[in-house]
Amino acid sequence: MQIIPTILEKEFDKALIKIRQAKGISKWIQVDVIDGKFSGGKTFELELLNNILDETEDILWEVHLMVNEPKNWIEKGNFVNASRIVGQVEMMTDRNEFVTEVKNLGIEAGLAIDIDTEIGEIPEETDVVLLLARKAGFERADFNDKVFEKIEKLKKIRNEKKLKFIIGVDGGIDTTNIGKLNNAGVEIAYCGGSIFSGMVEENIEKLNYASEN
Repeated sequence: MQIIPTILEKEFDKALIKIRQAKGISKWIQVDVIDGKFSGGKTFELELLNNILDETEDILWEVHLMVNEPKNWIEKGNFVNASRIVGQVEMMTDRNEFVTEVKNLGIEAGLAIDIDTEIGEIPEETDVVLLLARKAGFERADFNDKVFEKIEKLKKIRNEKKLKFIIGVDGGIDTTNIGKLNNAGVEIAYCGGSIFSGMVEENIEKLNYASEN
């Protein structure tokens, strides 16, 4: 299982502290983008990542778009050299169009599905399906075991349609549940609080150990 740190911040200065903490420890970093329409509050301007290109050239950015019509934000993701762009499906007009436009830029494409949203259609070229284990956004909530049912449904869809996407889960993941997610077949665990509360490297080691035991 791969563990990817997630950064959800309203202020760029606070995001930068976390980026520097995770740099060199994790190859991938996910940056969450909220526009105040899909969910309350707004994150820092994504384009500000280009201000630190000289110190983040080794980072693979994943941009998670929790925004109205994610398709309209693809160019911003491309501007900051994102390696993967994931769009929240709830405010997306056309999943196929989103995935196709991202892939046409040579970037991996993903779909994110909120905890209470049905899985629905998964386009053939989708690289990652990200399941939220709690409501997306700034408001905190506990990890919801309902996500395990969705994991099983998603694996069934993948097997029946012979698709190649990998499965990720985000929201409330810590050492108490990451092992169960690994056993369920989740390939990526996205973690925020459980990584950045304390020593980042030590927390990632604890999560890795818990995922395997």
